[in-house]
Parts: sequence; structure tokens; C-alpha cells
Amino acid sequence: MSGSSRHGSVRPPAAAGRRPGTGGRSAAGNGGRGGNSGHGHPPVAVAADEVAGLLAPVAASMGMDLEGVRITAAGRRRLLRVVVDADGGVSLDDIALVSRALSAALDDSSVMGEQPYTLEVSSPGVDRPLTERRHWRRAIGRLVVAPLTAEPVDDDPAPATVEGRIMGASADGITIDVDGESRRFGYGDLGAGKIKVEFARIGAGPGDEGAADDSADEDFDDEGADEEGSDGY
Repeated sequence: MSGSSRHGSVRPPAAAGRRPGTGGRSAAGNGGRGGNSGHGHPPVAVAADEVAGLLAPVAASMGMDLEGVRITAAGRRRLLRVVVDADGGVSLDDIALVSRALSAALDDSSVMGEQPYTLEVSSPGVDRPLTERRHWRRAIGRLVVAPLTAEPVDDDPAPATVEGRIMGASADGITIDVDGESRRFGYGDLGAGKIKVEFARIGAGPGDEGAADDSADEDFDDEGADEEGSDGY
């Protein structure tokens, strides 16, 4: 399940503390630390890897992985977007809990500076590339496509790809059902995988194979926004 939470409050540093959080899809609110309102001062660039270094242990303490950090400008404010995931997925209640914990860690740190920002925490969408072993493990049962990392043969410059359903993932590789044939690949044999969204056939029952997988919200859709930092993970 995919979900997100935005929360926080604007106040001077002397009033710093935990910010009330809200959980749930599209839950939103103003957020951020600020000694001033930011009027007349452009947002200060903040390194996403510094923020990731602060927040990753907090997420890990709650049984989650920090999958991404992105900081973008939104007028005189900044938008801090954090993506978390866990084995078995992340529920909306999980999002709300980790949002409060991450918010408290940010309040206790000066990593975001003194200008206001909004914190948004979400789970990964289906467009998240499969690049880590945990990503492949969490995609078991999903239909995926991935490039093979072997050098192209003959004069064909296009890299070969593999498409099929992930049947299993272990410490040393992935098992994919390709056209009814079980094939084994090492993690080094495949490039970044991509989950393919499946749509239900007309008249398909809930127990039919190939029934639709719900597509998830895209995590980052910032047309026109200026990035202040790169993805942390």
C-alpha cells in the first residue's frame, strides 16, 4: 500500500519540539523550523545525504528502510520528501508513526537550517526501480522487466532484457518465471528492474490469475520545482 503524510508547524527555534503529525494518503499540513518566516530570503541549499544520514537510523529503529530523500524549493519554503519501505509493506498507520519520529529528529537537529520547510513521508510507488536486493525480495509475485548486464552480441547495440514474474529472491540471486520457465539470475546479471502495472481483464474474477495489481501513487512529481539536493538513496 502506498501512502503519504505531511505535517509540522512554523515557529521560532526557542519553541522547537515535536510537531503534531497526521497520517494517511494525502494528509497535509504546513511544516518546518524557522527563526523567520523566510520572507525576503531564498531557501538555503541543504545536502540530501546529510538529511539521509540523520533520518536513516530513525527509520531503521522502527523496522523500516530509508529509500529516498529529496529536497525541492516551493516558493520561499522547502519541501522535504522522504520515502520509507519495509518487508510486508508500509501501512498508513506506519507512515504516521514514522513521520512523527522523523519530524522529532529533524526538530532536534540543525540539518535543515532555520528556514521553513514541509516534511512529507511516503512509501514507494510502482515506478521505484529495483536496484537493491531488498527491492527484488519485496517485489516477489510482481511482473517485472529488467535489462541483462551481459555485453550485447553481434552488431545489436540494444541490451537484451528479461521479463517475467518474480518467484523468489535469496542472498545470491532471483528466480523469475519467464514464459512458464523458471530461470535463475544473479543480482549482478540484471540491471535496474521495473515493475509492470497489470490491469484486470474484463470479467476477471478476484481469484483469477493476472488480476490487476493496484497501481501506487508516484512519489515524486515535481514538474517546475527546483531541486536543492539529490536523492539520498
